Amino acid sequence: MSDRTAERSRETAETTVEVDLAVDGDGEADVDTGIGFFDHMLEAFAKHGLFDLRVDCDGDLAVDDHHTVEDVAIVLGDAFDGALGDR
Repeated sequence: MSDRTAERSRETAETTVEVDLAVDGDGEADVDTGIGFFDHMLEAFAKHGLFDLRVDCDGDLAVDDHHTVEDVAIVLGDAFDGALGDR
């Protein structure tokens, strides 16, 4: 792995999210959000973007998928921001 990596997490009343990111990766992904299609899209994003990604999310899916998708996106964006550093 390169130095362009980041580990980020977020915990709210609705979700717990952990993301590990390596920008200069091989496109490897291990994603578990509990939402099959969202997992597929994140895996495809990593594969075709050639970055390594691990996402683990435990959300209130019985209530709404929205909280999971929103919080994963927030943490993923923060991870990219941290991994890319000063630009």
